[in-house]
Amino acid sequence: MRSDMPIVIRPAIPADAESLAAFAARSFAETYADANNADDMALHLATTYSARQQLSTILDPAVDVLVAEDAGSLAGYAQVRSANAPPCVDAESAVELWRFYVDRAWHGRGVARALMTAVTDAGLARGAGAIWLSVWEQNERAKAFYARSGYRRVGTTAFVLGTDVQTDWVMVREHVAPVTSAPTQGDRG
Repeated sequence: MRSDMPIVIRPAIPADAESLAAFAARSFAETYADANNADDMALHLATTYSARQQLSTILDPAVDVLVAEDAGSLAGYAQVRSANAPPCVDAESAVELWRFYVDRAWHGRGVARALMTAVTDAGLARGAGAIWLSVWEQNERAKAFYARSGYRRVGTTAFVLGTDVQTDWVMVREHVAPVTSAPTQGDRG
């Protein structure tokens, strides 16, 4: 990893599926394993982050998969998808920020801000007037980042981690326009 932040953000391609699967599983586990049951974590990782699943997502026309990389190594990724919003999202033409993760080594270095700008651009390209997301109610760092990025809490939804039903905040950013400033980090998807 270099210190001059030569990050490139680009759409994922099928050849990224394996590295994205490994990165996504590792990022999720690093973020949530300490606060959750190991069996539930293992079940979630096994059913969510395989290379086959990532390839399917990359090829899905309803999803934009964005990767942030430094010299070919992943520094972060985001997935924006056309999906039905929960009832608490009162916005027309909303898309979901489904997943957003930045490698810990890149926290505080502008990667999350750049990736969030790319998320906004993807939402605009999909004709979105709003972007919504869900974030674990216990993930204070992610909730703060999203708030700094212009998202506000509008409700809650269930998130199933293995067999454990947890509560996520639903946050929305309306009147989507490019992000001009937002410090680091991301959320679970």
